[in-house]
Amino acid sequence: MSASSPSSQTAAVILAAGKGTRMRSDLPKVLHPVAGVPMIHHVVAAARACGAERLVAVLSPGLTQVAESLPGVAVAVQDPPRGTGHAVAAALSLLEGQTGGVLILFGDTPLIEAETLRRLRAALDEPNVAVAVLGFRPAEAGAYGRLVLDEEGGLAAIVEAAEASEAQLAISLCNAGVMAIRAGYLATLVGAIDDTNAKGEFYLTDVVAIARLRGLSVAVVEGAADEVLGVNSRIELAEAEAILQARLRTRHMAAGVTFEDPGSVRLCLDTELGQDVTVAPHVVFGPKARIAAGVRINAFSHIEGATVETGAIVGPFARLRPGAVVGRNAHVGNFVELKNAVLGEGAKANHLTYLGDASVGAGANIGAGTITCNYDGFNKSRTEIGEGAFIGSNTALVAPVTVGAGAIVGAGSVVVEAVAADALYLERAKPVQKPGWAARFRAAMRKAKGKE
Repeated sequence: MSASSPSSQTAAVILAAGKGTRMRSDLPKVLHPVAGVPMIHHVVAAARACGAERLVAVLSPGLTQVAESLPGVAVAVQDPPRGTGHAVAAALSLLEGQTGGVLILFGDTPLIEAETLRRLRAALDEPNVAVAVLGFRPAEAGAYGRLVLDEEGGLAAIVEAAEASEAQLAISLCNAGVMAIRAGYLATLVGAIDDTNAKGEFYLTDVVAIARLRGLSVAVVEGAADEVLGVNSRIELAEAEAILQARLRTRHMAAGVTFEDPGSVRLCLDTELGQDVTVAPHVVFGPKARIAAGVRINAFSHIEGATVETGAIVGPFARLRPGAVVGRNAHVGNFVELKNAVLGEGAKANHLTYLGDASVGAGANIGAGTITCNYDGFNKSRTEIGEGAFIGSNTALVAPVTVGAGAIVGAGSVVVEAVAADALYLERAKPVQKPGWAARFRAAMRKAKGKE
């Protein structure tokens, strides 16, 4: 296939060699999470969603943690870093035989959308187009490079703000840095970039002028300004988080979810919320939270790695940790924590309870203050509570232990042995009452303090 022939194949090069010093962190910049997912993983997902089958990440030496987080992504090392053009050149050997288009993306722009990348890639299928550049219109163009268009609407030049004329500074369309280059031209265009500039670096933007000088066309595709927000500091990380949170809330509401105070709810990228779920204010969803249809999540609850089935009610002030399953129409109330525990259909744990490494049968009732003592300092053991059982308030269940179906455990008990089905289990010290003792005690204390 010739360099000028289009192809539907797509690859992506993700530039992530920056040190991220402004983040002031031991964690590599591109691994800082947005909506619970590392930034660079958002970029990888968008590239794959738009059809990229071959991905290369360009990293600086020592970023093994980043490389190890990217299964299925080839890694090129840029050493030393000498600009974006130099970074793409480092990936060329891993793109041998590639046809179609190559997307050039950035690991610190987590908000880029797959649909925008599809449009950018599709621009290469137009006759004679060798390069497509993503543009955007920020509220303040400021120091962004301006995209100067020709009479046909193609890109004539990218002009840096410091070198732009007054007329060019008035242009609102700015360079996002993201590009698509037809694979057949990639090596020759990148190879023609030189370092004759003040910084002595190789700038990828130079491919626009190089392509034009060779009689090739350069297209412009416009994207939303928030898609190309680059994250270089904790402040920008917070901005990206806020934008993505707003996007996620909008998507869920469009799918039939009610947020009573949308701005106070925190979501992860993988949060699943069924139709007619209602979420009260100040709820946090950590990774791998799955909420089925018709569930109500009350205020100040935290749910991570947990499943809540249809019709259940959770919270307020509930914490569901990884491995928690709340069955259909079950209730988890205020200050109740579940960890690796299953609450069966219609079961209730309404107040001040910890259920760890436990199974609670359908229709069982867990009284206030109940805890499963699941950890002995070395091993974790399970507690099994049968269907319809009643666990009285302030009960401690010392695992491993089983409570049979329909059994009743009296309040204040410490359960250290199996309880038979339909049995009553009581474990309490014999009560002792000393008449008048409290009055004598108070009198003695007052005398000792010289108050009598």
